[in-house]
Amino acid sequence: MSQLTYREAVRHALAEELTRDPNVVVMGEEVGQFQGAYKVTQGLLEKFGPKRVADTPISEAGFIGMGIGASMLGVRPVMELMFWSFYSVAFDQILNNAANVRYMSGGQINCPIVIRGPANGGTNVGATHSHTPENILAAHPGVKVVVPSTPYDAKGLLKSAIRDNDPVFFLENTVLYGEKGEVPDEEYLIPLGKADVKREGKDLTIVTYGRPVIQSLVAAELLAKEHDISVEVVDLRTIRPLDIDTVLASVRKTHRVLVVEEQKPFCGVGAQLTYMIQAEAFDDLDAPIGRLCTIDAPAIYSPPVEAEQLPNPQRILKAALALLD
Repeated sequence: MSQLTYREAVRHALAEELTRDPNVVVMGEEVGQFQGAYKVTQGLLEKFGPKRVADTPISEAGFIGMGIGASMLGVRPVMELMFWSFYSVAFDQILNNAANVRYMSGGQINCPIVIRGPANGGTNVGATHSHTPENILAAHPGVKVVVPSTPYDAKGLLKSAIRDNDPVFFLENTVLYGEKGEVPDEEYLIPLGKADVKREGKDLTIVTYGRPVIQSLVAAELLAKEHDISVEVVDLRTIRPLDIDTVLASVRKTHRVLVVEEQKPFCGVGAQLTYMIQAEAFDDLDAPIGRLCTIDAPAIYSPPVEAEQLPNPQRILKAALALLD
């Protein structure tokens, strides 16, 4: 096992897949000569050359459309968005074309494209650079949506995403890029659509994904030390397909559940998740389902205010205690 940062884990996955499959290419703004806006692609241009790692113009509609066309012809493009907030510029290409091409061709044409980049708040870059669009992306049949929380998950899930024959939207987090974790030295894959229990518990289930997994684990530790409360933390890892079976198994064990997400509350992933839990496990619940989201306003630029707008350990702790009262 090696200690890698989240950034390094993503880079290792890209390098391994570029080496394994000559059809894999990496494209996006500043991925080559500048080595990535967040240095995720550092060293890849030098190792694989400009035909495999290509800088693109600042035109998401143009280069995402090009990548989709290339994927339909047998290339496996990994496209980097500097921010997932800019996906809206290529909304037609991503969700009207890539999502539908296999269905509309009767299964004759695949679209094995990965679109990756950061989708998060917490870096004080304002409302136009802090979107979390996983709910909008996952609302479209034909796509897969992945939100890893750890270096281990980021590498294993990205390798699976690159090998998948459907469009995969891979949402990372700039706050996590420098976080370290154990990553196996040998090759491994994590299947898409499989949740992970990051912490075992018996009194309350927290269901979450992305950076809130890390915040929830901190809150769970505080609840154990300060209140003798045992919290189970379930990391969805993949939003679509969604591993509802792992979630339900945990809820049936603890009988209380708190959904935590770095999304605005209205029409978020948590709304779908709470519906699915109550539809399948209503009789197992000893309390109403709790839900903790980002406070419902555009991303706040002020660092101390944005820190309170997002899920944080103290907000999660208070919401958990309210469910157990």
